Amino acid sequence: HAHYLEPVDRSVLLRAALRGMTSRLDPYSEFVAPHEYTQLQESLEQHFGGVGIQLSLDPETKQLTVVSPLVGTPAYRAGVLAGDKIVEIDGKSTRDFVIEDAAKLLRGTPGTGVDLTVVHVGQEEPVTLHIERAVIEIESVLGDTRLPDGSWNYILPAHPEIAYIRIVQFSEHTTDELRSALAAATQAGAKAAILDLRNDPGGLLDQAVSVSGLFIKDGVIVSTRGRGGVQNDVYRADGSAPYADLPLVVLVNQFSASASEVVAAALQDHERATIIGQRTYGKGSVQQVFPLEGGQSGLKLTTYSYWRPSGKNIHRLKEAGDDQEWGVSPNDGFEVKLDDEQLKSWFKFRRDRDIVHPGDAPPDTAAELFEVDPQLRRAVEHLESVLKLSA
Repeated sequence: HAHYLEPVDRSVLLRAALRGMTSRLDPYSEFVAPHEYTQLQESLEQHFGGVGIQLSLDPETKQLTVVSPLVGTPAYRAGVLAGDKIVEIDGKSTRDFVIEDAAKLLRGTPGTGVDLTVVHVGQEEPVTLHIERAVIEIESVLGDTRLPDGSWNYILPAHPEIAYIRIVQFSEHTTDELRSALAAATQAGAKAAILDLRNDPGGLLDQAVSVSGLFIKDGVIVSTRGRGGVQNDVYRADGSAPYADLPLVVLVNQFSASASEVVAAALQDHERATIIGQRTYGKGSVQQVFPLEGGQSGLKLTTYSYWRPSGKNIHRLKEAGDDQEWGVSPNDGFEVKLDDEQLKSWFKFRRDRDIVHPGDAPPDTAAELFEVDPQLRRAVEHLESVLKLSA
């Protein structure tokens, strides 16, 4: 700052220094710049000001495309449809946009307006929709398909006795959402449940603990250890466990990480669920976010590691091999691996199944669902045998 040839802003130097320091630590420790810090807070708090659409870039045309409007949001009410091409935002062409460019323009203060120019599927002429931004609530707990009123159906097709519930991340309201989903499913006649944690990157530790507490009546759920292996905190079930006797399967894969691994490990160690799928990612570390610059940016720093109720490690160290203890592996006899092509097919099918088409009935594709998702099929087969034995 004192001797460089050109004047340099102190904040620029500080941010660069922080990026450099954290790059020498682990993949999860980082300096969070102001625009990223806002997005981080929004993802954990589960709400932001916007219009309510999921976006992608068409792999062939590179056009900004609507994956699906979120039910009940301003975009949904304005008539934005799955597959719409967004050609302008507030009169600005989206040519060469990346998704982050669009997100900056679409998000804003609730009550303010934005003009969205779209080309509907099957049409050539664009139409401009004026949409008023609102607070968008992000769901972290999903079902299988949407019902005509936009709510989730948590019952599997052709299997009315089995609930199917997905947690896509552990955020501020996840436990409350899961509790509501389980209540809806059991009231509809479900006698067993599949909790799908595949591709769940994790999130808030307190939510992982409280989710586990819905199924585990007592005992340790997870503990954390700090520098030198010193035990820091021990988190226990609170004794409520309204679903302590519900037959349960948890689906995991190689992209299930962090908080999702805490839940899977706790349910497995307490013999409360059968784990089906593939070995999890092995991200058993805790990151604390320290606000900087008056809360405008932050330092995300790994401070603790997660340990299972059994005392086994979750975190995969840099040099750890497949024969070492880390992550959560399926129960014996319940490993179901998907190769790369199967994984792509499953992901695409699941994405298409989640698309919201206003007024449409839920897709009747039970046979295809189990064809592209052998892990789910194995879960259903197992729970059917459990229910027969308990009948």
